[in-house]
Amino acid sequence: FCWPTAALEHEGKLGLVAPTYPSHFFFEHGSKNNDVLGIKGKEKEGKWFAASSLRNRFMDPRELGDWLNHIRMCVLLSRAVKKMHMMGLAHSDLSYKNVLVDPSKGFACVIDVDGLVVPGKYPPDVVGTPDFIAPEVVMTNHLAKGDPNRKLPRRETDQHALAVLIYMYLLYRHPLRGGKVHDVDDEQRDESLTMGEKALFVEHPTDRSNRIRVADAKPTELPWADTERMPYTITGPYLAPLFLQAFVTGLHEPGMRPSANDWETALVKTVDLIQPCQNPSCTQKWYVFDNSTKPRCPFCGTPHKGKLPILNLYSSRKEGQFRPDNHRLMVWTGQSLFLWHANNLIAPNERLTDSQKKRVGYFVLHNDIWWLVNEGLPDLTEINGASKTTVPIGNKVELKDGQQLLLAKGEGGRLVVVQMVES
Repeated sequence: FCWPTAALEHEGKLGLVAPTYPSHFFFEHGSKNNDVLGIKGKEKEGKWFAASSLRNRFMDPRELGDWLNHIRMCVLLSRAVKKMHMMGLAHSDLSYKNVLVDPSKGFACVIDVDGLVVPGKYPPDVVGTPDFIAPEVVMTNHLAKGDPNRKLPRRETDQHALAVLIYMYLLYRHPLRGGKVHDVDDEQRDESLTMGEKALFVEHPTDRSNRIRVADAKPTELPWADTERMPYTITGPYLAPLFLQAFVTGLHEPGMRPSANDWETALVKTVDLIQPCQNPSCTQKWYVFDNSTKPRCPFCGTPHKGKLPILNLYSSRKEGQFRPDNHRLMVWTGQSLFLWHANNLIAPNERLTDSQKKRVGYFVLHNDIWWLVNEGLPDLTEINGASKTTVPIGNKVELKDGQQLLLAKGEGGRLVVVQMVES
């Protein structure tokens, strides 16, 4: 958040003091061709990074970052919106104009908080920014502000805008702007229907009528405009269901939309499923493991070669009894292990203490053998049937297929089962 730090009163007028934005939210390199757009030094509005055409045509590649940083950006964005909603507030104009981002480092900051809505007390001054206004607001925008049937911005409309932002930051296209035309004679009415009453997900699983027409797409919009080649499912098993919930189940049912907390949880778990692409020229550099025996980068098509360890996480409800957490951790050289991996009662959110943020282990491939190096897990134990071998802090343990490793004892303590994929 760019949250106000103080209030001022001067000559009968009230003002707010807000912090300046950190330097990474200003363009360091700007646009291509020696910054032809003259945006160097200006604020990094999210619009430059949310559409494939703008990214490909104008952005200096050094500003674009990689796919992992885009996910991290979305984690911070969803966390900020969650905090706002927990305070009983709504933004009312959540869009890429009111979120500064830095894909090169994975940062995001919600700005323009002077227009926050307190439902029942402070009504919104605006209905939002086109592309991010919820369908129910678009549908009733023609009604008087006091009309009981008029739908105004609130938490549920923020949830719609947040889902749109996350979809655009990861897939570089709009989830509702497809090829369907509702009124060929009236452009304004067609727009109102497209974003309102007739809004339809471009990747709806059963209604294909609003698919993006690849033949009509500009070269700079490809391959992202091609939903067959770059479907929403490449975002992985945690985010894909939320996109369906947001743009199918909840599109016209505001109460069914995923919460900001739902998005944060799914995004954090997705970070653990990320693996590096082995193609040094891949522009996205990272991708989500697709649960196949022959994983392949969906962005450049490069298949993974070699041993690929996957840690399946189980947590204890009772001493010695473990249940699956539907949570996996991909292993790659330099991958870190944290306390929230060792205990499911520790959540990787803004409430982490400094000690809980420290790395407690890491993985390394040496001579074609994968190792877990224990830096801060006093309970780390290798379990082989009835045999248990303690792995002291400072030591390492080889990862093997089918192996069980106890990361932490007690309630919430986790056991991992190693799965080794080799290709």
